[in-house]
Amino acid sequence: MTLDAGRHSWYRGRRALVVGGLGYIGWNLTTALLDAGADVTVVTPLRARHEARAAACESRGGRVIEADVRDRPAMNAAVRQQAVAFNVSGQSGALRSVQEPAADLDVNCGGSLSLLEALRSESPDTKLVFAGSRLAYGAARALPVVEDHPLAPLCPHGAHKMMVEQYLSIYSRLYGVRATTLRITNPYGPGQPGDRSAYGVINYLIHRALSGQSLPIYGDGTQLRDYVYVNDVVDAMLLAGARADGDGRVYNIGSGVGTALVDAAHLIVSTAGAGHVEHVPWPAMVEEIDTGDFVADVSRADTELGWKPTATLADGLQRTIAASMAKTADR
Repeated sequence: MTLDAGRHSWYRGRRALVVGGLGYIGWNLTTALLDAGADVTVVTPLRARHEARAAACESRGGRVIEADVRDRPAMNAAVRQQAVAFNVSGQSGALRSVQEPAADLDVNCGGSLSLLEALRSESPDTKLVFAGSRLAYGAARALPVVEDHPLAPLCPHGAHKMMVEQYLSIYSRLYGVRATTLRITNPYGPGQPGDRSAYGVINYLIHRALSGQSLPIYGDGTQLRDYVYVNDVVDAMLLAGARADGDGRVYNIGSGVGTALVDAAHLIVSTAGAGHVEHVPWPAMVEEIDTGDFVADVSRADTELGWKPTATLADGLQRTIAASMAKTADR
């Protein structure tokens, strides 16, 4: 499924920067921007890791800059004369952030500050869209979770995402930097490598199912999660980047529907026609940082951005599995 380019005609001929634009969400976003006719520049820390995507971007007229987001001179050059910048870079994974808290701080907070400083000094009129996380909320006090819910993250990654939101608020007040935060729930869909297990649980389980392996579910698996299809995430990002009335606002981006993890796993097995569900004990530290049930209230994004999710979990799984199988067949 591709996005409706006409819905995002604002981007035609405009310059758009995607920091982290060859990664999972980033590549889906980069492709959508190219489809919409944007003049796209991508920043990636290691081109060789995504060489095929880099070449595909350039073949369609995009530019690829190999640089770390913490490299201020490189960011200064990248942000100049951009109409909009999307920050989908950084280190992901709740457990990984517990194991490597300083690295998570450096990459996510240090990188965001570097980008903000570049915008402040070189291109203050550029609109910034930040890919935040539902982990900033921590354990939900009531469902569905609204954007005004208290922020009490349970892991360093959630805390660092929350800190970046504060940076955006400060830079807006002091320097007029324009920014919108999207607190994304649990994204899934085509484009995530199969060996990534630190984040993207649905994609990870899909890859295991298609390989005929077990789908490990911690405990009874009844914890609710809000799974959102990547095309819906990209649609929200594009809308946020184009609308000035979203400046300074925070939006939940999810499906608005809670699904028990074990039920999602069984649906993956039945859709893929392979794999099997296996209940396993909670690994060390994982249960301590688990947020419990989470379902996002997405009504603010509907009212203010004109966005709402379109893919059900069943539809999204079918599309993701079909894309994975087609990619395997092409090899």
